[in-house]
Amino acid sequence: MINATAPTHETPRRLAGKVVLVSGGGTGIGRAAALAYAREGANVALAGRRAAEIEATARDIALAGGDALPIVTDVSQEDDIRRLLAAVTAHYGRLDVAFNNAGIIGNFAPITEQSSEDFDRVIAINLRGVWLAMKYEIETFLAQRSGGVIINTSSWLTHGALAGSSSYSASKGALDAMIRAVALEYSGQGIRVNNINPGIIDTPMARGSVADSAAFAPFIAHTPAGRLGESEDIGDVALWLATDEARFITGQSLLVDGGYTIAGMR
Repeated sequence: MINATAPTHETPRRLAGKVVLVSGGGTGIGRAAALAYAREGANVALAGRRAAEIEATARDIALAGGDALPIVTDVSQEDDIRRLLAAVTAHYGRLDVAFNNAGIIGNFAPITEQSSEDFDRVIAINLRGVWLAMKYEIETFLAQRSGGVIINTSSWLTHGALAGSSSYSASKGALDAMIRAVALEYSGQGIRVNNINPGIIDTPMARGSVADSAAFAPFIAHTPAGRLGESEDIGDVALWLATDEARFITGQSLLVDGGYTIAGMR
């Protein structure tokens, strides 16, 4: 007798057989997304500057029965990006999804207290690095004639501001503008390009930017959801955007901030 309350077959995993590249995959949002992609059946390539962190994520994926490839990469270096894409396609034979998540906060200070080198570093990683990644990812998709999905990490600061954020905000505001053009250029080839704009997320990078956790209290008080975001809140959205459930979405910058930005508009 069949138990009617029990499933009669396993639910197909949404990214089974797909190859996903995650930059900044060693900690925070990138790690959460990488684990989510792997749970849904994807083979995951992990890019990051710190070998120990991406190797740890790869081990956790392997322990859960998945497949991951860590590749040390500095996304601000064009040769590194070229080598990264070559390594992914040599190992897995293809690329289906790229989550360009690597980024830095930089010197969070008033503009007169920042150097031109501070500005250049933030732009090199947060904006130029994503431009380079998309360029070579799209070339890979076009060579495969298979379409593809690109997701980038932007910021709620494209809709607001914090004192000290001039360089960081410039990098993310330009990123939101840039993906609209790229989405138009390649939608006809089956390539979707979107951004996720996280709110205040409890990540090691965010924790490292403040003196102590009390600094987050005003953000929590101002967020209708009543808490900081977790890495998984963004990772799950990055997963969804990679699936066919989001097949009609491109050129968008999606706020995922627990209502923080809306509350600021009241």
